Amino acid sequence: MMLRRSSVTSFCSNFLKSSHSHNPNYVRSSSSSSSSSNPHLIASSATALDISSKATTNFVSLTRHYGRCYWELSKARLSMLVVATSGTGFVLGSGSAVDFSALSWTCVGTMMVAASANSLNQVFEINNDAKMKRTCQRPLPSGRITKPHAIGWASSVGIAGTALLATQTNTLAAGLAASNLILYAFVYTPLKQIHHVNTWVGAVVGAIPPLLGWAAASNDISLNGMILPAALYFWQIPHFMALAYMCRSDYAAGGFKMYSLADASGYRTALVALRNSIYLIPLGFLAYDWGLTSRWFCLESTVLTLAISGAAFSFYRNRTREKARRMFHASLLYLPVFMTGLLIHRRSDSEQFLEENAKGFVKSASSGEALELDDNDDNQNMKAKRPYWTQARPPVSYASVAPFPFLPAPSYNFP
Repeated sequence: MMLRRSSVTSFCSNFLKSSHSHNPNYVRSSSSSSSSSNPHLIASSATALDISSKATTNFVSLTRHYGRCYWELSKARLSMLVVATSGTGFVLGSGSAVDFSALSWTCVGTMMVAASANSLNQVFEINNDAKMKRTCQRPLPSGRITKPHAIGWASSVGIAGTALLATQTNTLAAGLAASNLILYAFVYTPLKQIHHVNTWVGAVVGAIPPLLGWAAASNDISLNGMILPAALYFWQIPHFMALAYMCRSDYAAGGFKMYSLADASGYRTALVALRNSIYLIPLGFLAYDWGLTSRWFCLESTVLTLAISGAAFSFYRNRTREKARRMFHASLLYLPVFMTGLLIHRRSDSEQFLEENAKGFVKSASSGEALELDDNDDNQNMKAKRPYWTQARPPVSYASVAPFPFLPAPSYNFP
């Protein structure tokens, strides 16, 4: 009996082993249990995941860091304003059809060159920026980026932007971009520490981008293409005079020779701002007279210019920080509204051609009527002098005055 019971027990155990060996769940559980029993494998895989996540985090943080530095070195908001003026100049110089591909390349190239110029400006003014409250946190004075790195960034983006303009638009636009970069970085920037004439040199720098856009579109520089550059030149003076008056102590701490620093009362600063605001008034009439815009732009431009002139006059009468701030805000409003008006009321080549033809037609018609009246007077005089029988009858070709060519010739009754 004992032998029989032991044999049954051994048989059951063998059957269970064989059934578990053919069960995949059993194999999976056993393998997982074996792997769970290996702590070194788990630790190594966790370490690999941790290293990968740290590398990704470091890459993202590094990209954000340098992206932020490049953004601040480029003075991106100021550069985008330069791009807007350049793009407006391109549209104004395009005539009837705007090449949007060339417009895009012009904007990209202008942005790159402007970013290079602004970066070089900060490279040369590290010590000055470190002394001013509003600039001491820039990438270079704060130590967030090294000077060689900034020089490399500025050089590469400037060369690339100029080459892009030369290959995608024309050499005239590329030459204007390169000359403006040199004028801003190597003339205007050192002049800020030498003489207050730097404000007027900076106004020339700001007036070149719309001329660049015009040249990129037309490969030429014409008289009516100077309207927007002139507006930018005269606009920058009251705009910057207001800023220089508000930040006099900061500019003095930075060692910059601004016009407002030698004018304790602010009288001459306000007078210069008012005078250049008044210079903006004729530009709307010139834009219409030179065929760039319709006559509606004259009215809108005059109203807009009187507004900024009024703010400048208010600052001239009461030279306070608050009045300077109002003039500064008025100047910020002037430029986008003026450029928008130019784009809305601009006249294409076809419109100018039709208008000139219409004027020529009216002129020729009036001169034709005058000639016809002169001929009639001569004929009447000839008829009075010659006898009736010697007067010739009108030829048959006069039938062309009939309404249709198949009608008979008109009859002429002689007295």
